[in-house]
Amino acid sequence: MLGDQEIVQLFWERSENAIRQTTEKYGKYCYTIAWNILYNKEDSDECVNDTCLQAWNAMPPNRPGILKAFLGKITRNLALNRYESYHAIKRGEGQTAYCLEELAECIADNTDTESVVDRMVLTECLNRFLATLKAEERTIFVRRYWYVCSVSEIARDYGYSESKIKMMLLRTRNKLKEALEREGITVS
Repeated sequence: MLGDQEIVQLFWERSENAIRQTTEKYGKYCYTIAWNILYNKEDSDECVNDTCLQAWNAMPPNRPGILKAFLGKITRNLALNRYESYHAIKRGEGQTAYCLEELAECIADNTDTESVVDRMVLTECLNRFLATLKAEERTIFVRRYWYVCSVSEIARDYGYSESKIKMMLLRTRNKLKEALEREGITVS
């Protein structure tokens, strides 16, 4: 199996082997991200294929430093977009809606063009906030709100009760809300 930089180089060389190597190395990883959002095999498979296509279109000019994170972000965005289009009328199904609802109390909804700068500031603030958390608390938070893992799955993996995980997430969201308010970021 090739290393990440070798795979990136294949993309830059426009070699179709880049897609095969990416799918072999990161296909299951991307599928898991899509599945946790969509809970649909066909849609998750399609997100993995679309991830490869978007990576193909993005390289060059981009040369990602961490290929796994680059692919994960593409997959996550594709899956969230697909989820949003499927559930535009009917919200509240599955873990994705629950995750979005839980975070809604911390982060205001900005959909206008100036939100690009706001998102950059928010990203920096979130990174600073995550750096202040203990490793376990950070990992649980990221698993829930980035990878959209269910509370029961996280509880099982950590050997905790679901109520303990829910309480940890609530406390972390409250800390996040306070951190955002200290930074002057509007919270709902």
